[in-house]
Amino acid sequence: MSNETGVEEQDEQDKQDELVTIAVFPEPMEANMARSALEAAGIRVFLQGETANSMIPVAFASQLQVRAEDEAAARNLLDAMVDDPESLESVTAAEIAAEDAAK
Repeated sequence: MSNETGVEEQDEQDKQDELVTIAVFPEPMEANMARSALEAAGIRVFLQGETANSMIPVAFASQLQVRAEDEAAARNLLDAMVDDPESLESVTAAEIAAEDAAK
């Protein structure tokens, strides 16, 4: 009986460890920006092909992967980045406001 429990626990662990590709980036910089945003939101991210892409950019694309359980949240975050991207002006304005508030 305990063997079945161990098998069930391993099956559950395998499901949690299953990775889903949520985006493909031809440029390493774009892939790293997306990875940083997801990591900042607490989502574990795996970037497959990052090294190969940096060596021969036109030949490889980086695949941004997350655990299957994080797929919906990660896709929502990436969609929000596309719909409302940060601009240099908005980041600068936020930094200035934070400095003013600290004074």
